Amino acid sequence: MTTTSRPSTTKPLWGQALAKPAPEFPQTQLPILSGAIPAGLAGTLYRNGPGRLERGGKRVGHWFDGDGAILAVKFADGAASGVYRYVQTKKYQEESQVDRWLYGNYGMRPSGNLWERWGKSFGSAANTSVLALPDRLLALWEGAEPHALDLDTLATIGTDNLGSDLTPLVYSAHPKVDPISGYIYNFGISIGAQPKLNLYVSDRSGKVIKSTQTKLPRLTIVHDFLMVGKYLVFCLPPIEIQPLPILFGLASYSESMRWKPELGTQIMVFDREDLSLVNNFTTEPWYQWHFGNGFVDADGNIVCDLVRYRDFGTNEFLREVASGTTQTEAIGALWQLVIDPTAGKLTSSEQLSDRSCEFPLVESSQVGQEWRYTYLAVHKPDAVLSRELVGTIGRFDRQTNTLTTADLASHLYPTEPIHVVDKFDANRGWIVTVVYDGKNHQSEVWICDCDRLDESPVCRLGLPSVVPMGFHGTWKGN
Repeated sequence: MTTTSRPSTTKPLWGQALAKPAPEFPQTQLPILSGAIPAGLAGTLYRNGPGRLERGGKRVGHWFDGDGAILAVKFADGAASGVYRYVQTKKYQEESQVDRWLYGNYGMRPSGNLWERWGKSFGSAANTSVLALPDRLLALWEGAEPHALDLDTLATIGTDNLGSDLTPLVYSAHPKVDPISGYIYNFGISIGAQPKLNLYVSDRSGKVIKSTQTKLPRLTIVHDFLMVGKYLVFCLPPIEIQPLPILFGLASYSESMRWKPELGTQIMVFDREDLSLVNNFTTEPWYQWHFGNGFVDADGNIVCDLVRYRDFGTNEFLREVASGTTQTEAIGALWQLVIDPTAGKLTSSEQLSDRSCEFPLVESSQVGQEWRYTYLAVHKPDAVLSRELVGTIGRFDRQTNTLTTADLASHLYPTEPIHVVDKFDANRGWIVTVVYDGKNHQSEVWICDCDRLDESPVCRLGLPSVVPMGFHGTWKGN
């Protein structure tokens, strides 16, 4: 799990998907390329990710900077239709008018001279994830309010503060939905002289009904958190962000981050009911983007899985993705942590699989509860050395400690696997993912039987044009 660099040679096939801005397409009936859509698959897949990484001949500074575009694929009566549209943020509209980047972002400085850049606000790319509410879809980005979209047409309605009194509402990209109460939990980090961790609880409609603020010891990056039993769990990595270069427009957020393993990883455990801090302690250093899931065992310990990296080299790897090729090796693996929330200590940490992976997910009805299967996007065994992105999808069985992966050809690149429960059989599930075919330069939607991932997909659907590999998605049943 070391981070090293290699000389670049030819670009891998996946770079073609990111080379040009992806074109939007209207509501379109999707052709079935093979198999058939399961009768019990009824609902809509939503996915978010950077659709545009170039403007006016200039590339973005980081994969995280690309303009967000949403794909919606609706399944009904054995057929499927899709629509793909950019989120019409203020940033997107203004930059489209002049065909150049104006705003600063995660890996980009704002345009202009020093005086023009000083204190200039960052523009939301709305490109990271989605949250499907009863009456609208939210496009999420780490550092700003969500953007609301029409569930069917994906037309942008506007920014949405979810009825909160906080201005601005900093709403992160990984909300957790309690499968029993339907309440939605999320967070955001306020930047200032004293950085704060904001916690939010929303009802089923998305309206914020409770929020708190907790001071943080330093400005750092937190991408995901864990909702488990009666707790909310955060891991603050040993990263320190220097705010002054950002304020003066001299550096982007990414450029201002410093990896400091001597700080260790800080674990903060909150009570989910009143959002009070239960415990706060420091343990061994690591970096993570994503948790998988967790539960509270019979002894009151928090047992959870996550994709863990040795250091922050993953950030450089993801920066390089925007160029269409990578030189940095950054290997993340599935780990299990056991946390004693009362004593405030990490009682054990164990690597579960030696395969490099990302985007861990579980069945939505099992979030925060004991579970068996974690679904993952997985690198091929030699993918890191050959500079490839994730090349297959897999399912880790916690009961047998085995990883089952799909057998995908080397020119195929899947996205995060979304688990869907069959409408007619609660014991049956499907995995829906978007696959880029680098050999034929086309994108497809694949449906796989989650119990037979190592077999051919049960259905393949064609998309009208290439949808670049993105980040996160969700499923909304009919």
